Amino acid sequence: MSESADENGQAGLANLRTIADYQFGAGAGAALFPPTESLTIKRTTSGRPQQVHAETGRLVSFGTDGRFTLGLEGGQRLHDALEHPAYRVVVDDESEPFVRDEKNVFAKFVLEVGDEIRPGDEVLVVHERGELIAVGTAQLGAGAIADFDTGMAVTVREGAPASQ
Repeated sequence: MSESADENGQAGLANLRTIADYQFGAGAGAALFPPTESLTIKRTTSGRPQQVHAETGRLVSFGTDGRFTLGLEGGQRLHDALEHPAYRVVVDDESEPFVRDEKNVFAKFVLEVGDEIRPGDEVLVVHERGELIAVGTAQLGAGAIADFDTGMAVTVREGAPASQ
């Protein structure tokens, strides 16, 4: 079952914007779900939001834990809206092809990390030149990612194809 935000999804989108602001910081809800854009909310049979899609792709999935998991399109919107380095894990040229291929990010290859990141947070994996290359889930907090030379920093969910 899906619905258009234009019809009866506005109340649902207002709630989803509030959740995004809580999860990613002020302004994230409007960046992910602009009031002027027609979005599709896919719901479970009980009516709980499952996924939010724009014409350009999946923005987020809404987990049973009440938190969003980002799609690449949602990650790009947050990347454009949030101040650097918020919710970002920055990697170099050596890691880029692997991360784009949806391989996980290891702590020793991280150049910079947003201070607010905690284990389990949704994060943007960004190349040092500033381009979003993947979205995923932090496995370590910001301090551990910065300090450790071993261990998985981010489980990558979706990688961005290299632009030609």
